[in-house]
Amino acid sequence: MEYRQLGRSGLRISTVTMGTMTIGGGGKFAQVGDVGVGDARRYVDLCLDAGVNLIDTADIYSTGTCEEIIGEVLGGKRKNGVLIATKARFSMGPGPNDGGLSRHHLISACEASLRRLKTDVIDLYQVHEWDGQTPLEETLEALDTLVRQGKVRYIGCSNYSGWHIMKALGISALEHRQRFVSQQIHYTLESRDAEYELIPISIDQGLGILVWSPLAGGLLSGKHRRGETPEGTRQLAGWNEPPIRDEERLWKIVDMLVAIAAERNVSPAPSASRP
Repeated sequence: MEYRQLGRSGLRISTVTMGTMTIGGGGKFAQVGDVGVGDARRYVDLCLDAGVNLIDTADIYSTGTCEEIIGEVLGGKRKNGVLIATKARFSMGPGPNDGGLSRHHLISACEASLRRLKTDVIDLYQVHEWDGQTPLEETLEALDTLVRQGKVRYIGCSNYSGWHIMKALGISALEHRQRFVSQQIHYTLESRDAEYELIPISIDQGLGILVWSPLAGGLLSGKHRRGETPEGTRQLAGWNEPPIRDEERLWKIVDMLVAIAAERNVSPAPSASRP
């Protein structure tokens, strides 16, 4: 396994990390997967054996159930250098302050994630999406507080636009707050929009990049072909994320991946996951 520094931080993470959205199977996330404790433990062990050292989750995945399962599975494995990344932003309840990036919600959401994950500290705490109603100054101050309290080690963002990131980094510099060390983005062979702004910004500003769903929800894995949707997949269940804006282009990419993989007698997935 290869390890790289996460942005300008000194933290080194594996170039392959473990995503967990399929764990839990609660609510609408049942469309994505219904991985229970037993299978989750097996997947985690496989990843750790391969050298993966970062497990990425979010409080909204199955409304906390995913974090609970990860907390149960990891247990003492945290002593082996396993890093946990999680996210907050989306509503976790019916109350008016159960979502968003206010100081009130971020601090309570972080403390709830710590309890579910059965840990004292979150290695990478990420804001899951832009919140246009909360001043960035308030959000960044809350994240800074969590770092100084020892509940969070590093902070990052997910699904931000270029101007969102630059505004946040500017405020962090102006107010001497903790700055984002990474951004989590949608980036695949089919969807390369990130190359216009997000990746150049990361290079210029020293941000690490974490890619979510690099196989486009499995569409680039080789299992899916033109006019064929395998049973038990999230597409058949009605989950339409990540969005595919040009279906013909998608299938041309799949055809090429399958052809290249057949020549080398390998799965199309490794090539597809390196946009």
